[in-house]
Amino acid sequence: MASTVLVVTALEDVTADLVVAALNAREVPVVRVDPADIGPALTFGFRIDADRPAWSGRLRTASREVEPGEVAAVYYRRPTPYGTRFAHLPRQQADFAASEARHGLGGVLNALSGARYVNHPAAVARAESKPAQLRRLARLGLRIPPTLITNERKTAREFAAVHGPVVCKTFRGLPAADDGQAGAIWTQRVDPETFDDTLTVTAHLFQAEIPKTGDVRVTVVGRRVFARQIAAPDGALDWRRGDWGALLHAPITVPPPVEAALHSYLASFGLVFGCFDFALTGDGDDPQHWTAIECNPNGQWGWLPDAYDITEAFADLLTVERKGRS
Repeated sequence: MASTVLVVTALEDVTADLVVAALNAREVPVVRVDPADIGPALTFGFRIDADRPAWSGRLRTASREVEPGEVAAVYYRRPTPYGTRFAHLPRQQADFAASEARHGLGGVLNALSGARYVNHPAAVARAESKPAQLRRLARLGLRIPPTLITNERKTAREFAAVHGPVVCKTFRGLPAADDGQAGAIWTQRVDPETFDDTLTVTAHLFQAEIPKTGDVRVTVVGRRVFARQIAAPDGALDWRRGDWGALLHAPITVPPPVEAALHSYLASFGLVFGCFDFALTGDGDDPQHWTAIECNPNGQWGWLPDAYDITEAFADLLTVERKGRS
């Protein structure tokens, strides 16, 4: 019976550390790997043929080794981008080496038949699209903010005239700068009078600002649901922009129709875990008080007060046995 958990993430990942510690406490075999370590510190040899239509061989790190058939579950967290490993090379060589590593090593790690992925990177990639998220949330009967995606000044001003006040948010996080430091552009209120032809440069996401009474983060792990109402002491529009240690937390119950929609949402994307953000417009008892903002299919949760319980839920999900080899 295969029972090893393969944890795919960077060396410095506090969230993964929590899950690894819980698995170790259960004496579940764990192999942690960062694919961007490819080289002397990470070697492999995988084989497949018509008589044995499954990958075999060994993956070796500095301290562990594992065969594909031994892996029962994969916890795919936040590995270092492959490009970082080859940043010292000329651009063409770096791009080529990173692509080969991603499609070769990554291709095998993402094709372990019979293994449970939490979550599979292909599913995460599909579910990271904000337009796809909003459409799916709405089709499942959840309230969403009126939303516009545009690069037209006139269209943006017309939207603001109907739905103002409006906020602007990014589709993705801010890329790392030349010094390697990552940044963020938080959700912010915008004045439609400032809209001009520079909007045509790229796509912009505008939404009607929700007159919220609070924010809620719902973390779903398998069938378990963990919900916390969150407030920033300074009443910031986007609670993520301040000191997370100063946030105010309170438990909250998710209405059954909303909870059912969240499970359906994850299943529709092939996910088993997700972090949902909601804006509340009432006390939260009525499903109509819950406006769905987005779902992060690979979100962080180690900072939440119920991180211990979430960790155990992850360990439960990853502690599985895989029968034979497929």
